[in-house]
Amino acid sequence: MTDTSPVRRIGVLEDSVPVREHFEYILGQAEDLMLCGTATCLAELPDLLDTQPDLILTDLGLPDGSGLDHIPGIKAKGIKSLVITAFGDRETVVSALGAGADGYLLKDSTTESVLEGIRVTLDGGAPISASAAVFLLERLREPATPAPAPVNTPPAERLTPRETELLTLFSRGHSYKSAARELGISPLTVGDHVKAIYRKLEVNSRGEAVFAAVQKGQLTL
Repeated sequence: MTDTSPVRRIGVLEDSVPVREHFEYILGQAEDLMLCGTATCLAELPDLLDTQPDLILTDLGLPDGSGLDHIPGIKAKGIKSLVITAFGDRETVVSALGAGADGYLLKDSTTESVLEGIRVTLDGGAPISASAAVFLLERLREPATPAPAPVNTPPAERLTPRETELLTLFSRGHSYKSAARELGISPLTVGDHVKAIYRKLEVNSRGEAVFAAVQKGQLTL
């Protein structure tokens, strides 16, 4: 972050105390982000909106209703809504994105993934957890059409077999560490592969990478 870069305001809509405190902690470590307010239920959401956040981390399963129903209202105020929830089923993923959510992360996402997701969302991207991206792909395939073969993809932009293996694991919900164990490589090597994947596919998150690779015919789920 440069001295002239604005510190962006993040609100948290989350009823679980440990999860909320975790978000508060990781936001406190980011120089370019600040926690501007929290809400533990939908009844407190208006007060959270009054703090003028740039983005709200939005839980869906709240004690007085679903955050899903309030995503359109959040968006109507020009505030981005990044869903972060324990619900990874097809119906919830598709419904949240259909309601206007700017991204969809699962609560088992790493600290790195959450911060990356916030920044990508604020910059206009749409981060989606890899396992959730599978449901979005299924929706887009209705009616199904065969994925294009990667015959016109320049060699330098094609995924290697190891990169394809890694994306397949991400699509099944693996983290960096579990993917590293599965492939018999170090987490640092996984990070190097991820950087190469992002560069080749021109994306900024694992979910976007899975989506782009399938669309380009370089990954079959």
